[in-house]
Amino acid sequence: MIEDITSFNFNTTPRIIYGADVAKDASPFSKLMGDRILLITDKGLTNLGLYGDFLKDLEKNNVKVTVFDDVEADPSLKTLEKAISFGKDIACTGVVGFGGGSSMDVAKLTALVLGSGEDLESAWGVANAKGPRLPLCLIPTTAGTGSEVTPVSIITVDGDEKRGVSSPIILPDFAVLDPTLTLGLPAATTAATGIDAMVHAIEAYASKNKNNNPMSGILAKEALVLLGGSIRTAVSDPKNLQARGKMLLGSMLAGMAFANSPVAAVHALAYPLGGSFHITHGLSNALVLPAVLRFNAVDAWAAKKYAELFPFLFPNEEMGNNNQTNASLFIEKLTVLSKELGLPQKLREVSIPEDACASMAKDAMKQTRLLINNPRELSERDAYDIYHSIW
Repeated sequence: MIEDITSFNFNTTPRIIYGADVAKDASPFSKLMGDRILLITDKGLTNLGLYGDFLKDLEKNNVKVTVFDDVEADPSLKTLEKAISFGKDIACTGVVGFGGGSSMDVAKLTALVLGSGEDLESAWGVANAKGPRLPLCLIPTTAGTGSEVTPVSIITVDGDEKRGVSSPIILPDFAVLDPTLTLGLPAATTAATGIDAMVHAIEAYASKNKNNNPMSGILAKEALVLLGGSIRTAVSDPKNLQARGKMLLGSMLAGMAFANSPVAAVHALAYPLGGSFHITHGLSNALVLPAVLRFNAVDAWAAKKYAELFPFLFPNEEMGNNNQTNASLFIEKLTVLSKELGLPQKLREVSIPEDACASMAKDAMKQTRLLINNPRELSERDAYDIYHSIW
């Protein structure tokens, strides 16, 4: 049931193309992109030759493509600056981000800086980017970040600190969702990115942000239906195209949800794991998720929101007779699911030392743009206790 509706804004990618092998056809957007395209990706995808057909089709349309494939997990400011330099050197007319969230995040800000010439230092934060940007197309190869439909780009600066640009200006012109590109994902990556997408839906639904809205709520619920109904198959049967397609769509819907009803403390506490210890973003979220939800569920409103999501993610599980019970069951079932998918459950399992809990708690508190959306106020001591509980 939709609660009282106040004013809200809802922004998303204007054109979404979905289907098996759609990434082999560049004709829908090649004219918009101009004749000198910078394709931003990573060396793993280059070695797999995953974008070969896409490049051939662009070249058939008389487009010159330059590939920048130096993107790493949790991309650094240095990598972003290098991509921008590549774009300047070729007088780039359009940018394609091909890969996971890291490649898409670098592509977004590369398109912004090349299109506007603005200083990144003034663009960090919410609604500070001025634009315009170059034409931009994003093609995900994982089902997790939803970056192809979000106005957010996260970059690692000054060693471990993560900074973000959040602005509708960096939403792409096109998102191309081709489930065949995800067929080769390892089970561990499929599991971690799938849980990441679930985190996006859960945090969007329970966000205290003033722009939490009924559209995001509906999308979050449907995302959990698709993700929960397909993640086990996608992990155990990696060539199952139907399961892969549902994961990709679920990830996109969750991305649409949190792009407009922003995420909160799960992400804030996950970022130090990636920044300091280079744990992948999806796994970082999966590790801290249950403990953060338990902390939040003390709040009656948060418990109500988690209870409402229970039947969408776990439709075959028996529910209790009150919100607190159902919220607890929801969190317990999420923990069980994570274990079943083979993901680590403790920080020590990913080689994070116990004495890092204090420094990570301090770093997490820097994520004020996220913590403000959390359903329950969280202090540095709370963050430490959460980390220590999962060490």
